[in-house]
Amino acid sequence: MSDPLASVPLSSLRVFEAAARLKSFTRAAESLGMTQAAVSWQIKALEQRLGLTLFRRLPREVALTEPGERLARAASEAMLLLRRALADLSEADDGVLSITTLATLASQWLAPRLGAFQIANAGLAVRVDTSAQLLDLARDNFDVGVRAGSGDWPGLEAARLMPGVFTPLCTPDVAATLDLSDPSHLIEAPRIGDDKEWAAWFAAAGVRSSAPHRAARLRADFQALEVAAALGGQGVALASPILYAREIASGMLVQPFPELVELSPGYWVAWPTDRRRSPKIVRFREWLIAAAAGDPAIRTAEAQLARQGGQT
Repeated sequence: MSDPLASVPLSSLRVFEAAARLKSFTRAAESLGMTQAAVSWQIKALEQRLGLTLFRRLPREVALTEPGERLARAASEAMLLLRRALADLSEADDGVLSITTLATLASQWLAPRLGAFQIANAGLAVRVDTSAQLLDLARDNFDVGVRAGSGDWPGLEAARLMPGVFTPLCTPDVAATLDLSDPSHLIEAPRIGDDKEWAAWFAAAGVRSSAPHRAARLRADFQALEVAAALGGQGVALASPILYAREIASGMLVQPFPELVELSPGYWVAWPTDRRRSPKIVRFREWLIAAAAGDPAIRTAEAQLARQGGQT
């Protein structure tokens, strides 16, 4: 039986995959460095070889037909596998580990530890992206992600590093001025952060009040900005005692109360399932998991969560 792929040039499938993904012959031409006419000719030739109409030509874009949808799914998976295989083959030459993570997690926890990894892996350079957007590791050319969430992401495997816990943090002067001897004292305090997240912490701390809580005076897009405001004496921020363990240990910040609230299922290291054996990914994830396991702030937080769970 003849192989149906034998009569279909790989170049045509590559052009088809780009046009299907971008829903435009023009955009596909731009991404492939071709002319729009060349893309149109390749698609037409592929349709003639298969005896099928793969696209409906619309005024400003193209839309896949039902056979086109089926072929697009297969072509996308095939191209993705080829890109990953080429990346694995070339990683010995490029020697770069690309990580995507969150800005606060990167600056407060990951960056201070990366030096030890680089010393142990001198031939491997590390590139860190701190985009707030959850990226597609394969399409955006990243090896691993270190992110908050459930750890259940399509096409990825993940290992949990630490809980996503938060607690009030402020400077010693602010704590003394506010006389924070009971969690309920924070109801009228100048608070920094999201009101719903504060409400969750009050519930975890057992604070019940019929009076409405005063709205937080400041909210920022990044945890680091909110903690910076707290360090400036502007109030009490709801932040991670794990990520800010150094500031707590140095006395720059204090944690007035032990109660924690889990605002996410945790922080995870994730990698593409089909690249689980990539040497650089294996080295990094094993090192990172060990670093998290040895962090006393994480152990303290886990123990506090266990105590709180036992009290309910």
